[in-house]
Amino acid sequence: MEKFTVEYIFNKVSPAILWNCISTPDGLSSWFADNVDHVGKDFSFTWNNHTQQARLLKSVPDEMVRFRWEDEPADTYFELAIHRLELTRDVALTVTDFAEDGDTEDAIRLWNSQIDDLRRIAGM
Repeated sequence: MEKFTVEYIFNKVSPAILWNCISTPDGLSSWFADNVDHVGKDFSFTWNNHTQQARLLKSVPDEMVRFRWEDEPADTYFELAIHRLELTRDVALTVTDFAEDGDTEDAIRLWNSQIDDLRRIAGM
């Protein structure tokens, strides 16, 4: 597995709106999956009637969430982290994820598409 990180800039988006979009089932359902449910730290993400289970590994309010897919190796995860860029003070979202060896470019393309949806939802 290859670890990769991609940063996306969100001009004129409130960190609070972005936090809601990455940390709540309703927010995640608006851009990341068709439906998201959870019981405690166990989340179910559904796309086109296919459900994938994930566990919330870490959450730092207003900063980051980290999930691990149930069917992926224990040392992998996907993380969404919000921060401000020092020079411009723009809000940025950093995505850290893992892809099968040689599939990183495809995984980044998928994230790019998902983030395009997030930008529309967040009002960009």
